[in-house]
Amino acid sequence: MPEAVICNPDKPTGRKQIITPPPVKVLAQKYGLTIYQPKDKNELLEIIKKLQPDLAITAAFGMIFPKEILEIPKYGFINVHPSLLPKYRGPTPIQTAILNGDKETGVSLFLIDEEMDHGPILAKRELEFPISNFQFPILSQKLAELGADLLIETLPKYINGEIKPQAQDESQATYTKKFSTQDAYIEPKDLEKAQNEGREIAVEIDRKIRALNPEPGTWTILNGKRTKLLEAKIIDGRLKITKIQVEGKKPQNICGVE
Repeated sequence: MPEAVICNPDKPTGRKQIITPPPVKVLAQKYGLTIYQPKDKNELLEIIKKLQPDLAITAAFGMIFPKEILEIPKYGFINVHPSLLPKYRGPTPIQTAILNGDKETGVSLFLIDEEMDHGPILAKRELEFPISNFQFPILSQKLAELGADLLIETLPKYINGEIKPQAQDESQATYTKKFSTQDAYIEPKDLEKAQNEGREIAVEIDRKIRALNPEPGTWTILNGKRTKLLEAKIIDGRLKITKIQVEGKKPQNICGVE
């Protein structure tokens, strides 16, 4: 059982900006675990000093740790990263894999150092199926499950000294970025072309819809109103939008799709 769980602070979400705890906090509360929500690195340092853990596990925490924090746990910090490092370092490896049309991806366990997703690898594992048609939420869940299984399998071997961390090949490193609302915008003329003519533009928009929902949310302007493009299919080479959400209204399915 973990000694404590450290997660991001509660934040406002949704149209009404309701203060909402992160899912990790909700799960930790269910099991009665001690929870900390540091606002910055200074608070985090004090927490880690207090806990003096032998080992720390991180996933999607979004903070670069200074050396002062990294040196506290005896066995270091292990990060669970949803890509096959050194490919797709950074905040959006899953979305980037979908956008690039990758057929495969996986998870990596590595020891955190002072650079982003740079530390030596403990273990990697590919998904056993192609990811070509996955939406981000589903692929994210599949990779989380794969990462958890790999972590359970790897930790005892690492603690017992059976695994030697391997340095990443810097020549193969690629980086991802955070996607903005503007990155998720689809020009109406491009959408029309994808629906009528199909081909490459249809594939590109389909990938964007699968990758950038729910955040930042793929969108366009239809009939003068901002409209989210929530789901789509490619049928006979052309893009078919199957679910939208017009600004101010609830999501709706589009009828007449095969």
